Amino acid sequence: MSLRYSLVVNGGVYGSQSARNAYCFANALIERGHTLVSVFFYQDGVTNGNSLTVPANDEFDLVAAWQTLAHDHDVRLETCVAASLRRGVVGKAEAQLHQLDGTNLADDFTQAGLGALAEALLTQDRVVQF
Repeated sequence: MSLRYSLVVNGGVYGSQSARNAYCFANALIERGHTLVSVFFYQDGVTNGNSLTVPANDEFDLVAAWQTLAHDHDVRLETCVAASLRRGVVGKAEAQLHQLDGTNLADDFTQAGLGALAEALLTQDRVVQF
């Protein structure tokens, strides 16, 4: 039986295994025929959407991996807008609203409110938090 999933990622892009474990879990879901609808990045997890992250040559590029996953499997990547702004991850709309000079939200990521997380909780078969 195929299920619809959403993930919640609270761990930063680097510094803990949380986000990498979520990414591996996401791929396992898809390989087993399930549908991954969205990944909601919250708290330090919003750093997964920072386009200015530059890992060392011998490290896994988790931001690029999330982007590829989203592109290849039509997965929504949503960063909590409030948590993002507190951590300096800024999309175009927020930069304009707050009159900031630049943006650094990675392609394929969007900024969303907690309503997007609430919708996932109500509409997906499973929501798994990392």
